[in-house]
Amino acid sequence: MSLAESWDRYAVGSKPRRIVNAKGDTTWLNWTQYADHGPDESVLGPVAGRRVLELGSGSGSNLAHLVTLGATGQGVDIAPARKTVARERWGDLPGLEFHTAEATVFLNETDERFDVVLSIFGPVWFVDPATLLPLIRSRMAPGGILAFSHLPPAGQGPKPEAGLRHDRTPDEWSHILTGHGFSDVRVSLIDPPEGRAVGTLLVRALAA
Repeated sequence: MSLAESWDRYAVGSKPRRIVNAKGDTTWLNWTQYADHGPDESVLGPVAGRRVLELGSGSGSNLAHLVTLGATGQGVDIAPARKTVARERWGDLPGLEFHTAEATVFLNETDERFDVVLSIFGPVWFVDPATLLPLIRSRMAPGGILAFSHLPPAGQGPKPEAGLRHDRTPDEWSHILTGHGFSDVRVSLIDPPEGRAVGTLLVRALAA
């Protein structure tokens, strides 16, 4: 079974995101594995007028939220089923495109530059950073923002069968990102909601 087929099987079996959140919002950004928990899009600063790329865009809900705030967005996911769902739900939004591709293939083939790149439990967690980060940096505008989240190292939680995780400590991420042309690296641990044991690691860096 290919990597794309494995992720497609995982995507088909995943639970769809709710239509509205606890506040009644129809679009929102969620960095963590818990509904209605953690910081919002303010991690990225103002997004209106900015070109946003999401690696591992899934059903497109996080990216669609940024587009409703004035960004233009491109989402990339390796699973064909993800693009189908994303287009069904968000296809009427102008300035939003979805692609089926492996992240490194897309980054090698595109000639666009992005002001914001995000990956929420996406390829930054599953692709060797020595391969992925230089490609991301090459497609970013100077001063652009890279932000991503995943489980903390040694955290317990669901592990997709489609690939190996590249867990890194905060210090390791800081060192790796700095070595690949990023600056002002900020790594934080988002505490889990009450009654849950595993938090979320959130990383933000600037394209130097």
